[in-house]
Amino acid sequence: MIGTIDVREYRKPNYDIDPLFIERWSPRALSGEPITDEQLMRLVEAARWSPSAYNNQPWRFLYAHRDSQHWTTFVDLLKEENRVWAHRASAMVLLVSKTTHDKHGIHVRTHSLDAGSAWFAFALQGARDGLIAHPIQGFDAKAAREKLNVPDEFHVEIMIAVGPPGDPDVLSEKDRAREKPNGRRPIEEIVWEGPFLKE
Repeated sequence: MIGTIDVREYRKPNYDIDPLFIERWSPRALSGEPITDEQLMRLVEAARWSPSAYNNQPWRFLYAHRDSQHWTTFVDLLKEENRVWAHRASAMVLLVSKTTHDKHGIHVRTHSLDAGSAWFAFALQGARDGLIAHPIQGFDAKAAREKLNVPDEFHVEIMIAVGPPGDPDVLSEKDRAREKPNGRRPIEEIVWEGPFLKE
């Protein structure tokens, strides 16, 4: 469980699944307490074992601990509405994916899907370890490429704020109101036998 909120009040699965899938969510209240390299690398290790097309393993993780020389560079990439809470993270991570095959140089259509599987493994290990791993789309991807020397053959995917949970009272009123696990679409809206049904 991440933090003190009982996710069962907000999330009811239709089928019996491992509780970890329900308990993982993305709080914004971070404590700012440092985490060790070993704690962060456990999440990366989980991601390392994700499946990928051709076993190409396109994911790459760039990171900065909050007390490192690179911290400001990472945090400054965030849009203001994310910076106001994410600056309390213990580490900021940038996930990128290689768009080409390592050996053959051909475009790999599933590079983002594969990086997504790595992100989810990263997030689940974080949840199991009691850490928040909050994905962030709201950042300057072009600046991230330039400032962090991301090569052209890599696609900039997401940033991730990582750290122990903190007190929701540190959040803005708007973010406090959102500080609860969200639900999901009904299962009948995401799966059909046979052809795609129009929504």
